[in-house]
Amino acid sequence: MAFDYDVIIVGSGFGGSVSALRLAEQGLSVAVLEQGRRVTAQDMARAAHDAKALTWMPALGRYGFLAQDVYQHLGVVRGIGVGGGSLVYAAVLLEPGAGFYNDPAWKELSSDWAAELAPYYATARQMLGVNENPHRGIQDHWLQQTAERLGAEQSFGGVPQGIYFGDSTEPVDPFFAGRGPLRKGCNKCGQCITGCAHGAKNSLDKNYLYLAEALGVDVIAESQVTHIEPLDDGYRVLRQHPGRKGKQSALTARQVILAAGVTGTLEILFASRDHYRTLPGLSAALGQHVRTNSEAVVSILARDPSIDVTAGTTISTHFHADQHTHITQNRFPPSYNFMRWYMGPLIDGDKPWLRRARVLKDFLLHPLRSTQAWRTSQWYRRVSVLTVMQQADNQLAFTYGRTLLRGGRRALRSRVAAAQRAPSFLPQANQAARAFAEVSGGVAHNVLLESLGGLSVTAHPLGGAVMAQTPGAGVIDKNHQVFGYPGLYVVDGSAIAANVGVNPSLTIVALAERFAAEFVKAYSTDAASFRK
Repeated sequence: MAFDYDVIIVGSGFGGSVSALRLAEQGLSVAVLEQGRRVTAQDMARAAHDAKALTWMPALGRYGFLAQDVYQHLGVVRGIGVGGGSLVYAAVLLEPGAGFYNDPAWKELSSDWAAELAPYYATARQMLGVNENPHRGIQDHWLQQTAERLGAEQSFGGVPQGIYFGDSTEPVDPFFAGRGPLRKGCNKCGQCITGCAHGAKNSLDKNYLYLAEALGVDVIAESQVTHIEPLDDGYRVLRQHPGRKGKQSALTARQVILAAGVTGTLEILFASRDHYRTLPGLSAALGQHVRTNSEAVVSILARDPSIDVTAGTTISTHFHADQHTHITQNRFPPSYNFMRWYMGPLIDGDKPWLRRARVLKDFLLHPLRSTQAWRTSQWYRRVSVLTVMQQADNQLAFTYGRTLLRGGRRALRSRVAAAQRAPSFLPQANQAARAFAEVSGGVAHNVLLESLGGLSVTAHPLGGAVMAQTPGAGVIDKNHQVFGYPGLYVVDGSAIAANVGVNPSLTIVALAERFAAEFVKAYSTDAASFRK
């Protein structure tokens, strides 16, 4: 049979872009299918000021590049577009601590994960242009004081970041000796999470994906994959335009790599197994071991209306509150002003029902204080958001079926796992928020999805199609190949079985580099079986 491509990659985020470049370097014909659209600098500039231009809601005719998905137990923020999550990430590139490598969820798959991944982390840092952020503003000063109050001042510092901090006026190619795009240095506009219209952020369209397209990789935008069908010696990938249900087209390849992010990859695999029944042999472990990076978000609103914290990168400094807990600050651009409606009083409580009652009580007894964020028109200028992540053993799970949250159609459904549930309350987050409020003179808030809704909220979901030794324990093997389906791979955050505990982008890239190296080894010994 004649195939359209040697390799089809679903998703243009970190795992997909790395795979595209490394396989194209071997002369393989590669297509990358991306659900979202190509995002221009002009799109990013609009998105920094207009939430309608930023958000992805096809049902409402919005085709931006930031999606927010709410499930029964979970809220997920993710990027959609050519470049995937790198479009909206803050370019924080941290290697995790020893707890991640030694986590029982995947430790047995390597004699020494830290040593095995070390060369791939080095390659990832070089490709993504990691520098330590040199800038400091008032928000960073407050975070440093917070670290001091929590006894963690020794761990405070600038974050390693994929941002070009050179001349902000003169275009150069600072990373690839003329093979990469021309760039300008960071102008401290605080708009990293709306794409960086200025072009200083090292998103994937500035490195891996840019170089892959230069080698002839076809990046096909606005292609939502619905399911995958096995063929003799290959696969058929079915796709449609997002927002135009029903009309499908197909592409074929000898090898298929799923890299659509956790929810995207799981949706495709579940639909292929349970709805279209084209991949009936997928492991029963599909959807298990879903991690939230044990994450929580808190905010602190400056009382002084003249305060403006927006100058700088979205994230510039961080510290470790304890050996398991990592904290960064965040600046928001104007279009994120809608998030003030997500904020409510800072309330403690391990029991969701009790915490919910306390939140409602606070709204009743202190309505002005509890709704202060809602009544602040330029909230984004005065707010400091803290992202708190942990390397801790907790999880949720996904199943698949009809759900009211998606209008009765078949989709992912969250559920509580038998193991320790991913939290909606982190005491370390509230503790840090109170300390930050004290040093800044601000008012601390929780996200209402967490405090009132009892949901875990994350921008860094992991797991669900994890690597394991056997199909009973996971969906893919150590080399990312799906059990029972040769030539079908999963190379994104859904492969990761443990909470990383810091921003996971660098780890996903390192694992993708490792996957590509192993793929190339296999290709070099049997090239004919990899070509169309």
